[in-house]
Amino acid sequence: MTRISHIRLDDGNLPPPTPEIEQERRVAMFDLMEHNTFDLPARDGSDVPAGPYNVGLSIKDKRLVFDVTTERHEKAAEFHLSLTPFRQVVKDYFQICKSYFDAVKTLPPSQIETIDMARRGIHNEGARILQERLEGKAMVDDDTARRLFTLVCVLHFGG
Repeated sequence: MTRISHIRLDDGNLPPPTPEIEQERRVAMFDLMEHNTFDLPARDGSDVPAGPYNVGLSIKDKRLVFDVTTERHEKAAEFHLSLTPFRQVVKDYFQICKSYFDAVKTLPPSQIETIDMARRGIHNEGARILQERLEGKAMVDDDTARRLFTLVCVLHFGG
């Protein structure tokens, strides 16, 4: 019951993504639905509606918004996170992804692997920042944080 059963990105006002960004989004969403850990802690002594949860992700007023409801569409939580801590790691992630996508077309496997290792390192850093920002609001495991970070990047793409 401590999981996300549905995720929705509010990306309707964003420019169309590149094929690579769209592929990243599809993979992250698929992997997230296959396996994730997401739980809301009790806050201020009040009970939290039980999951599984529907999670809406959006960027509003330069803040990352998590809109969390139960499967019965009862409000479970809403929290807004500053995007400032994400700015540099998102920028670095887009740059390394561009290098990776370019490398796949022309470079030998050993060089692609080196770039991919760097890409994973930056991705892990973004996931760690997300987990820190969610502390006290939602509990996620490392894989869930990585996939959610990918979706944060997708929302940044047009922002």
